[in-house]
Amino acid sequence: MQIGMTVNRAAQAHDVEARTLLVQFLRDECGLTGTKVGCDTSSCGACTVLVDGESVKSCTMLAAQADGATVTTIEGLATDGEWHPVQRTFHEEHGLQCGYCTAGMVLAAVGLLEENPHPTEAEVRIGLEGNLCRCTGYHNIVAAVLAAAKRMGGDR
Repeated sequence: MQIGMTVNRAAQAHDVEARTLLVQFLRDECGLTGTKVGCDTSSCGACTVLVDGESVKSCTMLAAQADGATVTTIEGLATDGEWHPVQRTFHEEHGLQCGYCTAGMVLAAVGLLEENPHPTEAEVRIGLEGNLCRCTGYHNIVAAVLAAAKRMGGDR
């Protein structure tokens, strides 16, 4: 079946099997490998992308369900070479170690801040609970999201 969507501000159209997951479409058809396959069970969040602005685990969505949608992956988050505030604060606050979960964590944080631009620490922890990191202990990740909220004008 023919699937078409806007991925990182560029039109993408590919012929895929009906059972193709969005994560497979992005990685295999679009060549965007920043979206990771971590667990194949939707538990880890490494595959998180934005679909029409909403944070989605792309391993739980068929590519056909995103037909006509606008998808943003980690590769498309920066604008004109400038990192998104969440990317910048993850760097500044050391919100990553090995980096495997980082793309999904950053996109989940972007989605969270779109929904709640004024989160408390507890709300950040709850908002990111579907994204697992085996390296950091989450302290710096939470600090990065709170710093991004402040930078984006969402501080209380």
